[in-house]
Amino acid sequence: MRDFHLPGRSPVFAANGMCATSSPLAAKVAVQMLEAGGNAVDAAIAAGVLLGLCEPQMTGIGGDCFVLVKPADSEEVVALNGSGRAPAALDAEKLRAAGHKTMPLHDAAAVTIPGAIDAFCRLSKDYGKLGLKAQLAPAIHYARAGVPLAPRTCFDWERAAESLQGAARDFYLLDGKAPTPGQIFRAPNQAEVLERVALEGRAGFYEGEVAEDMVNSLNALGGVHTLDDFAATACDYSGPISGTYKDVELVEHRPNGQGATAILLANILSHFDMAAYGAHSTQRVHIEAEATKLAYDTRNRFLADPDYMSRLDYMTSAETAASLAALIDPHKAMPSATAISESVHKETVYLTVVDRDRMAVSLIYSVFHSFGAGLASDKFGINFQNRGAGFSLEAGHPNEAGGGKRPMHTIIPAMLRKGGKVIMPFGVMGGQYQSTGHARLMSNMVDFEMPVQEAIDAPRSFAADGKLQLERGYSASVRNDLMTMGHDIIIPDVAIGGAQAIVINPETGVLEGGSDPRKDGCALGY
Repeated sequence: MRDFHLPGRSPVFAANGMCATSSPLAAKVAVQMLEAGGNAVDAAIAAGVLLGLCEPQMTGIGGDCFVLVKPADSEEVVALNGSGRAPAALDAEKLRAAGHKTMPLHDAAAVTIPGAIDAFCRLSKDYGKLGLKAQLAPAIHYARAGVPLAPRTCFDWERAAESLQGAARDFYLLDGKAPTPGQIFRAPNQAEVLERVALEGRAGFYEGEVAEDMVNSLNALGGVHTLDDFAATACDYSGPISGTYKDVELVEHRPNGQGATAILLANILSHFDMAAYGAHSTQRVHIEAEATKLAYDTRNRFLADPDYMSRLDYMTSAETAASLAALIDPHKAMPSATAISESVHKETVYLTVVDRDRMAVSLIYSVFHSFGAGLASDKFGINFQNRGAGFSLEAGHPNEAGGGKRPMHTIIPAMLRKGGKVIMPFGVMGGQYQSTGHARLMSNMVDFEMPVQEAIDAPRSFAADGKLQLERGYSASVRNDLMTMGHDIIIPDVAIGGAQAIVINPETGVLEGGSDPRKDGCALGY
């Protein structure tokens, strides 16, 4: 139990249904959907689309999503891949010839076809109860009426404002500036788009005037996108992948998301007695950092569009994890995981909903970098994602950019299962951090027996780009000890990631929600 003398938040308990996400308004809309007779899918779609207005720097209808669904009458989990593909004419060789060594971030070349709307339409048809008109009604209303913006959203918005270009500046700046907390943001043009989707389904977005606006805008910016690319967009169902950590099963989405990286990382950590180190200890941070370097190096080598990836079993195998774990020096930081492991082989929203019948949805929805490519369509102001930046320009790489391919994604929804039953849908935002965040949150709960809100609140660390990021929640002595071990320590300007989770108590059935104080949101139930 937390110390009630100190600032903090309690977990939220409810008996019927619950939503945890990064905006109180979206959480409220989700609960209203449940109270009106909708199920977890209805609530998740309503909240998710609304988040594109509450946090447009994080997500929007120009982005992608991945979804895990546990139906009410089953413990089996269904995965839906709502990530879009590169336009058919995208050519890595032409990009290399133009002088690019990596994919450009704020350029039409990085804009893949938005996949989220197609996925929401499919999810609504296959698993929802209330239909698109009801699911999209809250977002349509708030797009016109406006939403007052929250502090963390405005903080991120100001940091990203300079990346906005052309039409995006008109739609996403207020009087030429980033908004301040409490200012109202409206997007009436997007309300019109959502009304078309509510009436026409996916055709209202991927065909006709809306699609023409996106294609014409991208072509004017140098893109090679066509109406055929948009019309051909289709999400895919699959089974999830999973790995076991002690007595808990970590259920992840298949590639092209990086869920396999989270499983590999958990498998590596299972070779160490993490519980013996102490939750906020130097040794725990060190081992997790070294395991992260090795797992992410493996990801960068092999993870890609599943149609082009041949090493998924390798990434999730116990043998691979054992070989990588053996490379970790418990007392010294490795300078380069790429060199050491050679012998062995960013902006997002997340929400989760559980309804009274215990259908559970784990949904992550993103435009990648803050405001994606920083580009928007001229008429409707649809903010384009830059997921194409997830491609490699290395010739012959399985994740090499190419027409019709899906890029490697950082976003991943997850669930925990124990004894064959789903006990917690959850997700951790934060771009590259997400795989490490999944392993860290799970370890907090399994190794250190933290309640879900405490597990979310706990300080975070992340090894990336040759640095070890440490939040200010770590002591000076831990920082000094890690530097002595060879880590290059930085305190990040922005807190690391953000998590949302709902625990389903297997004995009482009561729901326990946790929501990250690093974001503006909350868990709400009824």
